[in-house]
Amino acid sequence: MLASSSEQSAHSAAQIRAARWATRAQFLVFGGLGGLWGVHVPSVKSHHGLDAAALSWVLLALALGAVLCLTQAGRVIAQVGARAAALVSGAVMAAALAAVLVPGDLATLMAVAAVLGAGIAQFDVAINAEGSELEAISGKKVMSGFHGMFSLGGMAGAGLGALAIRAAVPPSLQLAAAGAAVAAAVAVACAFMLPVRPAGRVAVSGYRLPRGALAVLGGLAAVGLLAEGAIYDWSVLYLQEDVGAAPAVAALGFASFSAAMAATRFAGDALRTHISAPRLLAGSGWLAAAGMALVLWTRQPAVALIGLAVVGIGFANVVPILFMAASRVPGVAAADGIAAVSSIGYVGMVIGPPLVGGIAHLSSLGWGLGVIMVGGLMLALGARRLPH
Repeated sequence: MLASSSEQSAHSAAQIRAARWATRAQFLVFGGLGGLWGVHVPSVKSHHGLDAAALSWVLLALALGAVLCLTQAGRVIAQVGARAAALVSGAVMAAALAAVLVPGDLATLMAVAAVLGAGIAQFDVAINAEGSELEAISGKKVMSGFHGMFSLGGMAGAGLGALAIRAAVPPSLQLAAAGAAVAAAVAVACAFMLPVRPAGRVAVSGYRLPRGALAVLGGLAAVGLLAEGAIYDWSVLYLQEDVGAAPAVAALGFASFSAAMAATRFAGDALRTHISAPRLLAGSGWLAAAGMALVLWTRQPAVALIGLAVVGIGFANVVPILFMAASRVPGVAAADGIAAVSSIGYVGMVIGPPLVGGIAHLSSLGWGLGVIMVGGLMLALGARRLPH
């Protein structure tokens, strides 16, 4: 749904252009924070002297904080707007990131993790709501490019974190500096975001259990993010133990997947301009399934790396497609739609890795990673349910 001419005229071309760059910066910073957090999960474990079970409780607290926040994210954005929501939640997640290595007991650490999860969830919905509004106002596809910046930020955050660890920079100092940098970058970018309330067109009644079109979109998001989460946690181990790749080569598996995903997201807006959402999602699902079949079939590391790149290409535009579809469901505010789909999708991301681990325990890691191929097939078949 495109914005009316009055909505377009309310903002100058320069304002819209500045808002696009500001939102790109927000996605880049958001991805960087996620990449840095991933690098420092082991730091949290060692710094606080946690065993595997205690670390699982911390990660569960983060996930619960995110899911609970998602139930109110749309309401918050309807009341204060995406810009204010991004500013406050960005400061919250930056402060929580800086605090995770502050000495304290397990209960305190879990509380900090829950706050971090809540800040991440609210910020996620706010910047995606801003992105959907920018598409509506300008009529130009931009959401895939925004998510490309997220992928680029994730690689940069992980890379910088790894370099800092190699340089023996104390993890607590790294996260404190990163928190300050994230807060500053978010504040500057928010100054250029459009002062709009994406929910303005539709009354917001708060979070409800998704039904109808939103339930379908949420289910597809859960499938896509379940498969993506499984790749994040298990692909490198699979390359080492099942394919027989050397550790240095196996480490390239995640890089191959991430780089291909980022590159494809930057091309995604052009694809979404010329290909309908159902057709693009179907093609993406088939491609992801084919790539994962190649990974599971081969015992050649080089071929497996190519397969993981194909999987990354396949999953690259799943989230942008589904979030934009959620923002355009009739009778539902954009922020509410995105929050509803995000909440279900996030559950998929959380359960994906342990699901693969459970199957691997009962059978093998290869069978466990088969859920990624099944996920691609489900996306391909479910794409027909998307609104045109």
